[in-house]
Amino acid sequence: MIDLRVNAQGRAHNIQRAKEQKIIIPTISQMKDPRTIPDKILDQLKSVGLWDVNPLNLFRITWKNEPKESGGLFGAPNYIVLPSELTGVKAKILLMVGKYFPTGCHKVGASFGCLVPPLVTGQFDSSYHRAVWPSTGNYCRGGAFNSKLLGCHSVAILPEGMSRERFEWLETVASEIIATPGSESNVKEIFDKTHELEREPDCMIFNQFAEMGNYMWHYHVTGNAIVEAFDHMKGEKDRLFGAIFTSGSAGTMASGDRIKDVFPGAKLGVGEALQCPTLLENGFGAHRIEGIGDKHVPWIHNVKNTDLVVDIDDEDSQKVLRLFNEPVGLEYLKSAGVPEDTLDKLQLFGISGIANMLCAIKMAKYYELTEHDVVASVMTDSAVMYSSRVRELQEEDGAYTREMAAVDFHTHILGEKTDNMMELTYPVRKRVHNLKYYTWVEQQGKTSEELNALWYDQENTWDSVKADADRIDEMIREFNEDTGLLKNL
Repeated sequence: MIDLRVNAQGRAHNIQRAKEQKIIIPTISQMKDPRTIPDKILDQLKSVGLWDVNPLNLFRITWKNEPKESGGLFGAPNYIVLPSELTGVKAKILLMVGKYFPTGCHKVGASFGCLVPPLVTGQFDSSYHRAVWPSTGNYCRGGAFNSKLLGCHSVAILPEGMSRERFEWLETVASEIIATPGSESNVKEIFDKTHELEREPDCMIFNQFAEMGNYMWHYHVTGNAIVEAFDHMKGEKDRLFGAIFTSGSAGTMASGDRIKDVFPGAKLGVGEALQCPTLLENGFGAHRIEGIGDKHVPWIHNVKNTDLVVDIDDEDSQKVLRLFNEPVGLEYLKSAGVPEDTLDKLQLFGISGIANMLCAIKMAKYYELTEHDVVASVMTDSAVMYSSRVRELQEEDGAYTREMAAVDFHTHILGEKTDNMMELTYPVRKRVHNLKYYTWVEQQGKTSEELNALWYDQENTWDSVKADADRIDEMIREFNEDTGLLKNL
């Protein structure tokens, strides 16, 4: 499923570029357990900022960075647990923190999983190819960042309606930026531009919705980080009931597959915007939850392993974004009994992280979970990426008042209901899986045989991708050995 055939010429070019730019590539196992990173690299990281465009920051593509802007090393996974005073449910909601990745978003890991296998095999030749990153925002940021660190030419593609912060940051690292029509909901327009570039022989497309490297990285790195975080926070009677993630590229859903492998009774849910209910109703539309995709089912979504669909109104995410980022909102939450240490962490939520929290609340209400149940999810990025959105809400709705904060808290968090949800029976899972046909077979060049294999042949599809991580690590070690950089540190 991940092509690991070697192109000797391309590999030789990549080794030469790595020598020139002093690029050492971390393994997947080092991202899972940074304690295995060589001491000499750890020493050098002490003088490198978290977002610095420095090849050493490849070793910070992990959930275990110290939460500091510069010089930090590694510790336990970064996570928070939300109290009932905020969520209104008895269950504990465990959220992984994406802010402390380079670029401030975990998508830098997904793009690493897509780019590094063809780089170390030489299928991607850094002296010739351009790495094309089609995305609705954070994935192309991660792809452009990794490309820069790995000595590759990058092309970032994202909708023109995405937040200004995304474009401003991309201008500092991407080789090229292409803005396509529309906003979060216009994935088809991204694919159309990708098809144009695909005809150019020097372009290699890294489509996050189809790249199994995305699935592989999240299964091993994010999945194991969630399991470790649960072990770190759990009480004597706690159980990891399940996890839920808004779909996006569905890469993070792979971490749910890992959770279910470790805890076979766990439930796995997928969230989407109510304004575009593709999984729930085969529907379509536009929405404002930046960071999640729609109007198609990603190729790398293992639908057969998914138990629940939850739709979130995008108005909820917008109102909660303002509640969490206005002084008046924080003051109201404090008066409502939300602990101060939780208030200090609300800036860790980006828009999709808020949607994930709301999905987890709905999941907890639907299954009537108790104080001994834990529901896991992720905060993909943080509020720092959405200050312009907060300003837009201020312009639209005026000055924020205590009354507005009260309404937003009680309506858009405590008031979440169990509507617009669906438990997936076997036939319904098959129905959702079959939706892949219209995007991937009719439009994107996949075959019906490949589509059926994802459903019927677990061993040679999903299990094969999971197992590829060991071979990729072996090839990374061989690549580093051939550059000679690691042994000469």
